Amino acid sequence: MAVDFSCADVDAWKEALSSYSGKLRSLSEATSKPDLIVLDDFYRNELPGILSCRNPNPHLTRSELVQIMRWKLSRGKWRPRLMDFVSNLDEDLVESSSSKAFQSLPDVSKAVSELTVLKGVGPATASAVLAAYAPHVAPFMSDEAMEAALGHSKDYSLKQYLLFVEKLQKKAKELSSNSENQEFTPSDVERAIWSSSIDAKLKQSPTDVVRKSNTGQNPKKKRKR
Repeated sequence: MAVDFSCADVDAWKEALSSYSGKLRSLSEATSKPDLIVLDDFYRNELPGILSCRNPNPHLTRSELVQIMRWKLSRGKWRPRLMDFVSNLDEDLVESSSSKAFQSLPDVSKAVSELTVLKGVGPATASAVLAAYAPHVAPFMSDEAMEAALGHSKDYSLKQYLLFVEKLQKKAKELSSNSENQEFTPSDVERAIWSSSIDAKLKQSPTDVVRKSNTGQNPKKKRKR
């Protein structure tokens, strides 16, 4: 069942969220991106535990940031220049910036600002980093969830991300309060929206999904996300 942001049916949201892994696999097959399954498992299941084990000074390594970027681009549009940028970042700078970002939470604005000093890391990539560490606070800024929550997915500014966070936090609280046995996080809301949206796109035109997912960024526009 497809869900839109105004949907108040908790069961519909649960169904969309539970179908995430299956929809991810369908996207992986439709776009010939077999690594997407492994990358998503690392991002959602392995990385949060790795970061937690580094308390009281959690941080990312450069290789982990590269994996996050690869996950983000594989789940959406591939932008090779962003991969080049993060692959060449200074290791100490990545660890320092991510540590400051995590310590800044729940101040999402400050946390994003600490991460976007890194070349190639814009608010969208910063949101992926924060969502891995604090999914209950900061959801990933996916195109699909931006479209559902804000009505567009073209403005990847910090201002828009903060509006997005507010909307998804509110929706997560609403769904949790109406659910007897499940607590929703903002990241759960994002994944449910993504799953529902991808399902609809694959049913309409798998070929178009392939084309869009492999579309690179216009080389004249170097705006980081």
